[in-house]
Amino acid sequence: MHHAALAQEPSRLLTPADPSPVIQFGPSALDGVATAGGLPFVLVSDHAGQAIPVALGDMGVSAQDRARHIACDLGMAETGRLLAEKLGCVLIEQAYSRLVIDCNRAPGHPTSIVRESDGTPVPANADLSADAEGWRVEEIFLPYHQKIRGEISTRLEAGLPVVLVSLHSFADCMNGQARPWHTGVLHNRNPAFGLRVRDLLAAEDGLVVGSNEPYALTDVNDYTVPVHAEGRGLPYLEIEIRQDLIATPVGQAEWAARLARVLPQAWEEYRH
Repeated sequence: MHHAALAQEPSRLLTPADPSPVIQFGPSALDGVATAGGLPFVLVSDHAGQAIPVALGDMGVSAQDRARHIACDLGMAETGRLLAEKLGCVLIEQAYSRLVIDCNRAPGHPTSIVRESDGTPVPANADLSADAEGWRVEEIFLPYHQKIRGEISTRLEAGLPVVLVSLHSFADCMNGQARPWHTGVLHNRNPAFGLRVRDLLAAEDGLVVGSNEPYALTDVNDYTVPVHAEGRGLPYLEIEIRQDLIATPVGQAEWAARLARVLPQAWEEYRH
C-alpha cells in the first residue's frame, strides 16, 4: 500500500490514488484573494462528494444504493458550484461520501459513521476499530474543517465580514414519509440572517418553505454551523433543498439563480 504524505504522520487510509478530501472553488482568502463584489459568503458543502477511499472498496453497498441520498446530498455539488460561480464566492466541498464519515456530525456521534442509513446496511462500517474510525476522522473530516476554519479566520483577521452558508439537500421521502417542503432553513442560535433568507424565500410564488424542517439545527446533531458560525458569533444560513427539485441541470440552475438573488438581498437587509 502506498502512503500519501500528510503534514504529520503517513496516511493510514488514503493513497495517492484517492482524491484530496477538500475541494475548493472560487476566490479563497487563503490564496490572498477577496470575494468578488465584497460579498461575505463562505459556502460549504458537507455532503457534496461521493468518493470512497480505494482501501474501502464499495463498502459492501450496491452501486444502486451508493447512487442514493444515503451516499451524498444529491444535486448539491452541481447547485453549489453554480451558486459559487454566480456570487463569485468561495465554495469548500467535502469530496468523500457521508457513508465513509459524515462531516456534519461530531466524531463519535452515533451517525458520524453509519452502520445503516434509510434501511440500507453499510457492512464496511459494522465492526470498525477505534483506529480505523480515527483514520477517517484525521484524514477526511479534520482537513475539511481545518480548511473552513482557516478561510473564516483569514477573512476575519483581514477585517472582512463573514456569513457561513451551509448547503444541503434532502430526500423527498425518508423512512416512508413524504416531505412537502421545497426548501428548509435551519436555525438555532444567532438565527437573524437565516430567518431573513427564509422570509425572502417564503415570499416567492408557490414555494413551500420549512423553518427547522425537515430537520432542526442542534448542537448534538450538527457540527459545521455550531462550530464555525454559532461558536464564533457569526451570521449563517443552513439551507436544505429537496433533491427532486435539483435533480436536473434546469432545476440546479433555477435554485442557484434564486439563491444568488436572495442571499445578497438578505445581506443588505441584515447589515442595515
